[in-house]
Amino acid sequence: MITLFAPLPYYLLAEQSRVVINEETGLDGKFVGNVPENQEQEGYLEEQVAGGDNPDANWPGDGEVEDQPEIGEVALNFLYPDAVRGIYVTGNTVGVARFNRLLELVNSTDLNSMVIDIKEDLGYVTYRLKDTAFDDISKNYIKDPHTMMETLAENNIYPIARIVVFKDTVLANKKPEYSFLSNGAVWKNNRNEAFVSPFLPEVWEYNVAIAKKAAELGFPEVQFDYVRFPEGFEKRDRSLSYSMGNYSEEKLTERILREWEAQPVETRPLEPPAYSMGLARVMAVTDFVAFAKKELEPYGVLVSVDIFGYSATIPAATGIGQNFLEISKHVDVISSMIYPSHWGLGYFGIAKPDTEPYRVIQEYMKAENELLGQLENPPVSRPWIQDFTASWLGAGNFIKYGKAEVDAQIRALHEAGIKEYLIWNASNSYTPNINHKP
Repeated sequence: MITLFAPLPYYLLAEQSRVVINEETGLDGKFVGNVPENQEQEGYLEEQVAGGDNPDANWPGDGEVEDQPEIGEVALNFLYPDAVRGIYVTGNTVGVARFNRLLELVNSTDLNSMVIDIKEDLGYVTYRLKDTAFDDISKNYIKDPHTMMETLAENNIYPIARIVVFKDTVLANKKPEYSFLSNGAVWKNNRNEAFVSPFLPEVWEYNVAIAKKAAELGFPEVQFDYVRFPEGFEKRDRSLSYSMGNYSEEKLTERILREWEAQPVETRPLEPPAYSMGLARVMAVTDFVAFAKKELEPYGVLVSVDIFGYSATIPAATGIGQNFLEISKHVDVISSMIYPSHWGLGYFGIAKPDTEPYRVIQEYMKAENELLGQLENPPVSRPWIQDFTASWLGAGNFIKYGKAEVDAQIRALHEAGIKEYLIWNASNSYTPNINHKP
């Protein structure tokens, strides 16, 4: 049974105060492990050319956790680094020569982490899960996951399991009732990708079950990606057919009233928020994150979520269901995708954002730091930054990305007090000689 968690202060959807963060947060020195008692990249809008979300389609803390599992002769006691500085790795890369080159890159620089696809963009699990409910959707991309984990442990590389959640063409085709239908068929965007519904507890449980498999494999952290509705969903939310479950107007209105009445009279809004489809989407996405965090607690893993950068610059991205503050309350790490190429012309007052990587990161971090400063226990900020050239933006709107551009993003983060970051390149081809630790 799905249990919904802490009430949301829904007035934040309409108005957010601004408080500048004054202290750094971190998880320095914390051991994390997995003790079971019983994972866009995002960012390319549907209207844009796909620049690398889909690795298959686009391939050219304190104290030790007791009784951590062992694989072979290696105890997987992954020590949380002084600060995570990582790269993205597809399942296809693991086990081929490219993976050895990435190991060499990490070992020869100040990088220390890899974000590895465990459930990839189409919806496949990247290693075989025989004799489980996921056998038919598991692939042999990572041929020997146990050896992979041993290798990462031997090289002191902190591994993060990436799990793509609601973008899932495989599950949508297998279970159309979990998806969004158009004229009786599974709706797909203009990249032929299907999504499953964040409204449905069955979809939550499906993805969290895969996350638990990653934890059992030895990953100390699970990163959920595509934790949202499709881009532009607000334009088609009434034309598509789908179940809203507990987020129907009748059920959700009752819940909103109940939670409003439970708030202290002196601090609650004068009236409960009115139901809207946008509010329902925000609540569903936030509830999933809270559910996943709760379900994974017995496994001792950290939980991180990838989120659109622009969601931190507006009260709530109601079309896709992302509220930056509300999601941040339920995670250990928040990873905003702040690639300069993903901001519209003129955003932050910058005419062509992709051409000014330092300024984009600098301006974004002002907004994020102010938001996280409102939380008593904010998550670690670990943004995704850009190591690719966004030529699809058109002549004059992009620049070629290399050492100077990646260094500029890292420097801007450092100056904003952010020690952690992840570098994205869909083909896992990373620029050498980066100053990873300015």
